[in-house]
Amino acid sequence: MSKTIATTITEYNKLQSKNIQQICDFLEEQIHKNLKKSESKIWHGSPVWFIEGNPIVAYSVRKGDKVSLMFFSGQSFEEEDLKPEGKFKAAEILYTDLREIKVARLKRWLTKAKDIQWDYKNIVKRKGLLKKVAV
Repeated sequence: MSKTIATTITEYNKLQSKNIQQICDFLEEQIHKNLKKSESKIWHGSPVWFIEGNPIVAYSVRKGDKVSLMFFSGQSFEEEDLKPEGKFKAAEILYTDLREIKVARLKRWLTKAKDIQWDYKNIVKRKGLLKKVAV
């Protein structure tokens, strides 16, 4: 049996269980609302938002019915609810229920995502070296 692969964020969300789809739909709506100048697409299998080609925020569904909301530069936000993810500057928070999302906190993080950026789009060209983007 082949696994369905989403080509749009709407398709990605619809492939999820009802509870997880509610979280994904809400995150998509809030991200679009607060990052108006961003572009979005499915990238490496997950919904990702970019500003001028630089990845800013993403969410993905994890095992155990969890949604990871990840900010590519999140470790620089100095927010205790965001936990380091990976070997660069990313940080995430996990959600299992829509009621866990605190809208004011999410808006603050999305504002920081616009203002605090590390240059991921040129990381290959710089051989793994991240530099801060002058915003």
